[in-house]
Amino acid sequence: MRFGTFEIMILIAIFFLLFGAERLPKLARAAGQSKGEFQKGLSEVTGAPSSTNTEADLDAGGKTEAVDIAQKAEAAGIDPSGKTTEEVAEEIAAAEE
Repeated sequence: MRFGTFEIMILIAIFFLLFGAERLPKLARAAGQSKGEFQKGLSEVTGAPSSTNTEADLDAGGKTEAVDIAQKAEAAGIDPSGKTTEEVAEEIAAAEE
């Protein structure tokens, strides 16, 4: 089923009645930003991995920095949940002193 000009005009009128003329540009802008962020995330996932990150991960035994810090925190008896890697690293450094 294809929408004709008349049907599209009716849908636009319904949107104006429901959301008002002020909110429609905001909704369109938010939808555009969401699409842009989705495309950016999709390109990061499907893109070729950088050789510097891959080599650094291989040198770290296949672990990322965040995983390595989390394992060190658990070994030191620190709960890493709900904290950034920087906060956990600071706690590990304070515990080692």
